[in-house]
Amino acid sequence: MKENFFRSMTWLHTWVGLLVCWVLLLIFFAGTMSYYRHDISLWTKPELHQNVIQDYDASQVEIELNRAQNYLRLHANGARDWRISFPTDRKPYLSYSWQTQPEEGQRRGKFTEHVVTQGQDQVITDVRQTKGGNFFYRLHFDLHYMPAKIARWIVGFCTMFMLIALISGIVIHKRIFKDFFSFRRNKGSRAWLDAHNVSSVLALPYHLMITYTGLVTLMAMYMPWAVVTAYDGDRKAFSQELRPSRVQVKPVGEAADTIKLASLLPQVRELLGNIPIRQVVVSNPGDKNSRVSVYKDTAEAVTDRRIAIIFDAVDGSLLSKGVEPDSGAQNTHDTLIALHTGRFSEPVLRLFFFLCGVMGCAMIATGTLLWANKIRQKQHKLINQGEKASVGLRLVEGLNLTFIAGLPLAASAFFYANRLLPLDMLNRAQWEANSFFIALAGVAVIACFKRTLPVWRYVLALSGTSLIAIPLLNAMTSNSDLLSNINQAQWSLVGFDSMCLVIGLSILFARTKLVAGIIKQPTGRRPVSHPQSMKQSLLTQTTAIARKEA
Repeated sequence: MKENFFRSMTWLHTWVGLLVCWVLLLIFFAGTMSYYRHDISLWTKPELHQNVIQDYDASQVEIELNRAQNYLRLHANGARDWRISFPTDRKPYLSYSWQTQPEEGQRRGKFTEHVVTQGQDQVITDVRQTKGGNFFYRLHFDLHYMPAKIARWIVGFCTMFMLIALISGIVIHKRIFKDFFSFRRNKGSRAWLDAHNVSSVLALPYHLMITYTGLVTLMAMYMPWAVVTAYDGDRKAFSQELRPSRVQVKPVGEAADTIKLASLLPQVRELLGNIPIRQVVVSNPGDKNSRVSVYKDTAEAVTDRRIAIIFDAVDGSLLSKGVEPDSGAQNTHDTLIALHTGRFSEPVLRLFFFLCGVMGCAMIATGTLLWANKIRQKQHKLINQGEKASVGLRLVEGLNLTFIAGLPLAASAFFYANRLLPLDMLNRAQWEANSFFIALAGVAVIACFKRTLPVWRYVLALSGTSLIAIPLLNAMTSNSDLLSNINQAQWSLVGFDSMCLVIGLSILFARTKLVAGIIKQPTGRRPVSHPQSMKQSLLTQTTAIARKEA
């Protein structure tokens, strides 16, 4: 403990933030991009950029179900399940998909998706292998290249540190509202402090919400003792009671014809009313123990719980009305999860969430830069005498360059790999992800040897330019471009290209500020004293002494 409570909180805020800040920056960065993961997925599949985007039409559901069932019976015979996904705001196209039976030693089978064109007269089957927006979504909590369980424990640990840093930051900000209106430009550490304060205070409710709900999403893994005690360690029984409509049924091996899916629509409409259908899933098609699950489109409802209306797929009998027991605890949990994912948000609110996520990245980045500047100032004299900066300072500055300047470059490398890698390349989707980390590692290698201002400017220039060029990349590697997408009202694609332009320009603007000298490092040269200035200084001191004696 320090000599008083305020200094103790300042010490706690500094170190809990610094120890995990770069992992947190990666988590915030990937999570912020995940707000547009379906838009990213659509952009990464240029084969779907023409004649597939459509609005939901309730009058065509019966016809589409008949077509889908006939198509899946022909192309997905023997699959583990069939999935018919109707257009929604996030995925504005009709698709047929299925999952094969898993092979020995595998948890899941191969997933295949075919997309239907707008006139329902053609099915697009040849779509490139890509992770799309799901790469950033999974990176947000699985961190890639490691077992998911270990990664989620690491993310939970860092998130808890983030929550402590936020609370201690509120405690030490005595002038929290005054700091919100203070920003001193070109003042070195003062400028970074003001930027850190503004980005923290402006989106403080969001930061607290997203951090706390992030812990709630995996609370059963972090604190399993209640489940272990109540269910004698049987987590499967707990999951079945928590989500009875999502219990998987196993095939019995007896063949049986699947009922006509369109014949179930009258019962579905009676239960859902005017609520659109989002997805129809047939489990174990062609088996006696087969089920049909109908999911509604939760749209802008805050709780996005997946509750299914379940029918027997052989005789069409209703097994579940899709109404689960009303529980205050469960509703609270589902609401917190929905707040974290933001799936309920309409376009303006989603953009607001995205901007708050960007401010979270800025808060973490400015905090690390502020710490590095302060430590460099303390070592200023030693560095001027020709000694090297401490190992800790060099490590922090290297990590700052890698993650702050390198993450946008890595994201653009992912998008370029999506368009430039050969379509028949083995493990193509994985090599898109590899491109992200290769670009990040390249910046890290540079940071091991040089972390000077010109290097920052170079990496930021490369990041900004590559992002600005993405609309041009799309025009050259697909059958659509920004102007044609505007004319055809394909707003998901327009939004992606526009966002890349805005972010790229913002990075180049930040680079100009670095040119102006916001990040200043000692040059190692001592200031030169001029004879005239020394003479003037001596005269001033003599005059002051004479006045004092008088």
